[in-house]
Amino acid sequence: MTEKDEDRAVPEETPATAAGYAVAILGELAGRFDKVEGQLSEFHRRSAHRESLIDRLHEENQRLRGGISRAVLEPVVADLIRLYDQLSREAHRLGTGGQADPLLWSFAEDVAQILDRCGYEVFSAEPGDPFLRERHRPLAVVPCDDESRHNTVAEVVAAGFAERGTGRVRRPLHARFHQYSPRRDTAPDSPETGPPPGQAHSQ
Repeated sequence: MTEKDEDRAVPEETPATAAGYAVAILGELAGRFDKVEGQLSEFHRRSAHRESLIDRLHEENQRLRGGISRAVLEPVVADLIRLYDQLSREAHRLGTGGQADPLLWSFAEDVAQILDRCGYEVFSAEPGDPFLRERHRPLAVVPCDDESRHNTVAEVVAAGFAERGTGRVRRPLHARFHQYSPRRDTAPDSPETGPPPGQAHSQ
């Protein structure tokens, strides 16, 4: 071997040198893994924040759309309720006269179905049903001498309407209500009872 070849020769590695080299490589890899783990954690954090933001925007969008739809439908619903009242009132009038027109009732049912598709349902009451402040509006009182019928429905004048999803009353039921009034010959000094809760209005 020439002198030049001896200068190029790589010194032989000792076990201690190899171990130190391996430790250095492992330390570098560990540092890189820590950086990758930190980047992944940050990525997941940002993804979770982005998802929550998307969900919140979606909810706000749904509420906005619901509000716009309600505002747009409001005059239509009001007109449909008036049309339903007119058709059912006329059908009831003809029925009272013995000439019930099934065509008018079918038209009223068609309007009720349209209102149902708009999210509103029709509700009524039977004579004798108790007065419900949140669902009934008294139009007049009908005197009666039966105390058990006091503040009960005497006659439905117009049906009520409520939101199907929330149950909120859109238009209360209009009715006349019984008012207990003792007979003068049996209780001349008994004071008359007042109108049903909600104070009746003359039609």
